[in-house]
Amino acid sequence: MKKGTKAANVAQVEVVEVIVAAQKGRKINENSARQLRLKEMEARKLAGGGKKGRPIEEGSVRQIRLAELAAKAASGELRRGRPTDLTSERQLKIAAIEAKKAAGTFKLGRPAAVKTESAELVEIAAAEGNAGETPKAKKGKK
Repeated sequence: MKKGTKAANVAQVEVVEVIVAAQKGRKINENSARQLRLKEMEARKLAGGGKKGRPIEEGSVRQIRLAELAAKAASGELRRGRPTDLTSERQLKIAAIEAKKAAGTFKLGRPAAVKTESAELVEIAAAEGNAGETPKAKKGKK
């Protein structure tokens, strides 16, 4: 192929018919105890009865406790997690914020700066005889 020329490589796909051959490997005895047990388990699984694990004893203390917890969860009585101490500093702060929100006096963001400096500067300037100028403006004029 020359440099700079492009040739499309097209692969031809052939349809091949697969013939199922005899099973490779070791022969399986269909009547062996293991194969019969596997067939039985598969049949139970398809029928919906293939349960695994330890059987549940209905009258046990654990099952009674689980039933009580399920009933409490359904009624909304069951609380999850660590219980809160309503007298702690953080909970009192949260309660105060909620009360302010309910009253409509809670403001978000940083508080506005208190502008007492400018009033004091005007008073100082008036006392010095420069009523229209503040000391900062006076510094700028030289």
